[in-house]
Amino acid sequence: MSAVEDRLAELGLSVPEVAKPVAVYVPAVRTGNLVMTSGQLPMRSGELITTGKVGGEVSEEEAVACAQQCGLNAIAAVKALVGDLDQVKRVVKVVAFIASTPDFTGQPQVANGVSELLGKAFGEAGVHARSAVGVPVLPLNAPVEVEITVEV
Repeated sequence: MSAVEDRLAELGLSVPEVAKPVAVYVPAVRTGNLVMTSGQLPMRSGELITTGKVGGEVSEEEAVACAQQCGLNAIAAVKALVGDLDQVKRVVKVVAFIASTPDFTGQPQVANGVSELLGKAFGEAGVHARSAVGVPVLPLNAPVEVEITVEV
């Protein structure tokens, strides 16, 4: 087990199996020393943990948990490609898409769910640039989708 996985275990978390893509794409690709994940949904055991719009059917707290699950799924996609998470030198960029009602403006707080997870898992190497974007709808009616880019 990697040091990253040890830190996740201390939080009561583990790296899940790689989520099966919902269309024709791969969970992650590597080019040179960068690994980019496809958008990861808040899937757990093959199902979305919740559906709907943040600010509507989904509370901000539920959305933060969704962002964290998306982050775990992104970590799983990276691990499946590189084998050992200790090969990650730095989390470079995180993009979080939040399906939200028109009046919801807390996208940055929702994205903190993944950012805080990556900071705890990777330490200083988990500090990253980030975008948090409100969108009208996401695949399968997911409230959150996250993609990450890491340097290995």
